[in-house]
Amino acid sequence: MQPKAMNLQPEKAMPRLFIALPMPEEAQVALEPLCVGLPGVHWTPVDDFHLTLRFIGEVDHATFYEIGEFLSSVVAPPFELRLAGLGVFPPRGLPHTLWAGLEEGCHQHLMALRRRIERVLREAGVPPERRNFVPHVTLGRLTSASPEPRFAAWFARRALFRSIAFPVSAFNLYSSQLRPEGALHLLEASYDFVSGVMERA
Repeated sequence: MQPKAMNLQPEKAMPRLFIALPMPEEAQVALEPLCVGLPGVHWTPVDDFHLTLRFIGEVDHATFYEIGEFLSSVVAPPFELRLAGLGVFPPRGLPHTLWAGLEEGCHQHLMALRRRIERVLREAGVPPERRNFVPHVTLGRLTSASPEPRFAAWFARRALFRSIAFPVSAFNLYSSQLRPEGALHLLEASYDFVSGVMERA
């Protein structure tokens, strides 16, 4: 069944889509204290924390409906994740994004889910992903260069970051609207991949 309740209208611009795991409250509580202490950063609002599984980009509205329908066929067992470690993009040169990563042992089930999603996206006509996948939760984006000593000190104080484990049994389809003050993420549909049930936004 196609998702009919959505935040997009046919006469508006093509939807810019991505698929992500929303962060539950226990993960939000662990991430929020990281987002302080460094000037020149636009920090991610707590409610916007997510782990992107697949950035799709702009699609026409017919493909948007196809994606919504095909994603409901993704079925996988539930699993647990634990956030651990911090990093930047790009890893070399002037950084523009701060992020929290995943504990090493958590990748297997996440990657299996991502492969299932990738298969159904191809069936919906979405070109295959060519970029390397680095699972992460964006903490903030640098709006200006921060002095290197302060930047290094910020990382040093948070070097041992590790969240508690949290269950994962659903992923979301979002549309994204680019604005000068930052992207606005709109929930389009939520997919319980254990039961195969889709809930429209």
